[in-house]
Amino acid sequence: MLTEGRVRRINCYWSSQKILLVGEGDFSFSACLARAFRTATNIVATSYFDEDTLVYKHWTCVPHLEQLERLGGLLLYEVDVYEMHIHPVLKKMKFDVIIFNFPHAGHFDYLCERDTELIEFGESLLYASKMLNEGGEVHIRHRDDEPYSTWNVVLLAAEAGLKLKEKVPFKKTQFPGYHNKRGGDIDTNKTFPIGFSCTSKFVLDLPKVINESHDDSKKGEICDHDNCDLPKKDEESVDQEINHDLDVVQKEHTKNDDDDDLLKKDATFDNHDDVSKIDEGDQKSDLWRDQRSWACCWII
Repeated sequence: MLTEGRVRRINCYWSSQKILLVGEGDFSFSACLARAFRTATNIVATSYFDEDTLVYKHWTCVPHLEQLERLGGLLLYEVDVYEMHIHPVLKKMKFDVIIFNFPHAGHFDYLCERDTELIEFGESLLYASKMLNEGGEVHIRHRDDEPYSTWNVVLLAAEAGLKLKEKVPFKKTQFPGYHNKRGGDIDTNKTFPIGFSCTSKFVLDLPKVINESHDDSKKGEICDHDNCDLPKKDEESVDQEINHDLDVVQKEHTKNDDDDDLLKKDATFDNHDDVSKIDEGDQKSDLWRDQRSWACCWII
């Protein structure tokens, strides 16, 4: 039987953490975490869209939503990032990790995000900071090459009372089944090249920030929300279900014409242990070919 309270992890995320994912695309990142944890009872995932619009824009979300619901995740629709701190459900909750995945992913000229959109995203970080548990973190996943580096996420976070804890290279291959999706209204279910990307981790800028440490042998109570009553299953059955689900969603994603090429392109970045050695020419080529991906949209 699955051990009640057993703590599982994938990369820097733990099943003992209460995790909020803001503005999910097709919910593939949330589903990836749930598969690793063998539960989604510690996960709250939000979309800006209502469920019908979400399925229309990101039709590959369907198996992810089904899996998250089956594993006890809390899915919230029509959540405005700028009002989530007063959302009737979210305002009552605190989180250990709040995740923004590629909030600049869309179709419009990157210059449009220099003013209004940057200010608004800074405000969303301020609201997120009010929803953190003591020692909690805000994770922002973003491209870190030009012109995206001009976004200056560290300054935006500082204005929201957050300070940078660390910045680490992001490798999509570390999250099986995750497919980043475009924002805006064009080719919304397509992926986009993430190139040289990082995860910036922020904590509240307090005199003392207590960050709970984890280890593989630690036992703890899995975070839960009130509306979950999942049947206990043996380890082998759960593993079979998880592998089947991953196979299903991978087949769905390969139906998108450009996914395979983009995944191969991203894999070339994943193969670099020292990200500083990535060929500068490749970065520039990727940048100008996909400059239109800089967005005025937060929903990825």
